Amino acid sequence: MSVNSADLAKLYPLDSLRPENLEQLAREATTEELGRGAPLFSAGETDEHTIFVLSGRVRGEYPDGKVKETDASTLQGRYALGDIQPRRFSATVSSISATVARIDRRYMEKIICWDQLSRTENFRHWDPSPEANRWVFRLLQSRVMHKLPTAGIERMFQRFEQVDVRNGEVIVREGEPADFFYVIKDGTATVSKSLETGDSIVAYLVRGDSFGEDALLANTVRNATVSMIKDGQLMRLAKRAFDEVMKPPAVDWLTPGKASIFARQGAVVLDVRLPEEFEQRAIKGAINTPLYTFRETVSTYDRGKKYVVYCNTGERSAAAAFIMAKMGFEVYALQGGISGMIKQIDRKA
Repeated sequence: MSVNSADLAKLYPLDSLRPENLEQLAREATTEELGRGAPLFSAGETDEHTIFVLSGRVRGEYPDGKVKETDASTLQGRYALGDIQPRRFSATVSSISATVARIDRRYMEKIICWDQLSRTENFRHWDPSPEANRWVFRLLQSRVMHKLPTAGIERMFQRFEQVDVRNGEVIVREGEPADFFYVIKDGTATVSKSLETGDSIVAYLVRGDSFGEDALLANTVRNATVSMIKDGQLMRLAKRAFDEVMKPPAVDWLTPGKASIFARQGAVVLDVRLPEEFEQRAIKGAINTPLYTFRETVSTYDRGKKYVVYCNTGERSAAAAFIMAKMGFEVYALQGGISGMIKQIDRKA
């Protein structure tokens, strides 16, 4: 069930947000009606949600026996319920019924950060026009942005440069060196690739979509051409700014030992090198999915599975992991490339 923004406006620190930011959180939050004794979380658990009690009472029991009651009608009820991770106590509904709201913790922090940034003097990227900041909300919703620390969000907006673009303008061209990371603030673009039969459109990009990160992460040339089909504006980060702000947290890395454990537990192992490299030497059981066809291939994969991607050094697998994370996959890149994992597998054989 959705949440009324008026209910969120009573809660701390959400009560200080601009109306449009509060509305955005309300659209993403959910509410639950729960009966007496219903569990909310247990001591020691780690989860992704901030929980507020909108009505009723919740009992918190600490491992040492200490007990605390949270009543939505009191001042204490304005605050999130035991939001420290891992959870320090177990929470259950103690009233006849209770209504609780759940909000993705990382997304909430990103929206609060954006709200505060947009109020600072000389901040260039907030637009008071209705719906003008929708690109920000969509960008912050992406799984890749969830991995970016709040401080990184601030640096990203500070270093964004806005450029006006026109219908028909080519922004990046397949085969050319990578220089910028882009986000569409307004407008529409196509993504096309050169095939034997000619150029083919493989995707459309709209407000809030990002592009250009693949080549920056892999330190290689552009693997597609992006052209505008509607006038608009782009936000961009130069390569150096991208490397400093977004590249370090963009990918979840695994050591060869941990990657081997994941593989034995059923994770799908993807080799993103060229077919010729794969034929010469590959990890047993791996699926060859070259980086240049990656976006089209992985769209058919099962999002319910865990993935480990690898290449020779880690650069191509970083780009592949970034792409998969944006598409909603649980994905990890192999640190150091293929050699380390083969040694681990041989050691266990």
